[in-house]
Amino acid sequence: MTSVHREAIRTARSVVVKIGTTALTTPSGVFDAGRLAALVEAIEGRMKAGSDLVIVSSGAIAAGIEPLGLSRRPTDLATKQAAASVGQVALVNAWSSAFAAYDRTVGQVLLTAHDISMRVQHNNAQRTLDRLRALHAVAIVNENDTVATNEIRFGDNDRLSALVAQLVVADALILLSDIDGLYDGDPRKASSDNPARFIPEVAAHGDLEGVVAGRGSHLGTGGMASKLSSALLAADAGVPVLLAAASDAAAALSDASVGTVFAPRPERMSARRFWVRHAAESHGALTLDDGAVRAVVKHRRSLLPAGITAVAGRFHEGDVVDLRGLDGQTVARGVVAYEASELAAIIGRSTPDLPAELRRPAVHADDLVAS
Repeated sequence: MTSVHREAIRTARSVVVKIGTTALTTPSGVFDAGRLAALVEAIEGRMKAGSDLVIVSSGAIAAGIEPLGLSRRPTDLATKQAAASVGQVALVNAWSSAFAAYDRTVGQVLLTAHDISMRVQHNNAQRTLDRLRALHAVAIVNENDTVATNEIRFGDNDRLSALVAQLVVADALILLSDIDGLYDGDPRKASSDNPARFIPEVAAHGDLEGVVAGRGSHLGTGGMASKLSSALLAADAGVPVLLAAASDAAAALSDASVGTVFAPRPERMSARRFWVRHAAESHGALTLDDGAVRAVVKHRRSLLPAGITAVAGRFHEGDVVDLRGLDGQTVARGVVAYEASELAAIIGRSTPDLPAELRRPAVHADDLVAS
């Protein structure tokens, strides 16, 4: 099972590896340091072969269940945060102990959605990860569940891993969990009358026709829907993705001969454009007339105040806003060049009619990303 995309993953020098909660726990939900150690052995093999790895690890909440005497994964936010607080210590210590056997040092990086969405924090996280790698430490990244709320969460570490892959300019993303690849249905519910077809490669959206993706286990927050969405997000940025079972980690990390591979877009998306499209928080919305929609979407032109019919939100110059058609559908995102009140006062006016200091695009073409 070889392809140019599997070869790209096999030879990638910079790799982000995401480890799911179920890969680190027993079937009963107890954190299993032995499983983690087995994964580290496979990861160490890839690192010895010359690759630079960043690990996005789930499992903090699960690791906190037993020490706190809980019988199951908590459902309320406060208890989840408490479990994560206790579990993060156990989790990073387990990673540290496992890598110590190979004389490697680990560093923990906890992120929230807000850290990625805000440009300054985004750049700071990037510098931290880059510096850890330069110092030959293994970065263990996780969502900061102790402070994240339902409103600012990534939702799961699958999406976080896709964002991190772009953040560190990785050459490949490998998602490891209890799922051995992508199927067009749930293989656990398959039968001779209703079999689940394995999909070895996703090269275009047509390859996903008929695919039904389900939600995650009671231990994690992900699931096939999350993994599929995150794989497509990373692939859209130009990063090849491999989805495989943690039990196949050795093969996934050595020759990429297992699982499902997602082909990347031909050209890598710049870090800024990726941030605008996928990571940045939207601070408002601009409604465009039909002519402006065509100019922005089809011709990749700058958005002028004359093509805007309405302004919503309280944004500042440099914030990211959604660009919507008259039907309310978002057609693009971009970095706005005006304050909300300033722009609201000049929408619909042609450039020659504006004062000289306001004769600039509302959103420049270089700062626009179509949906």
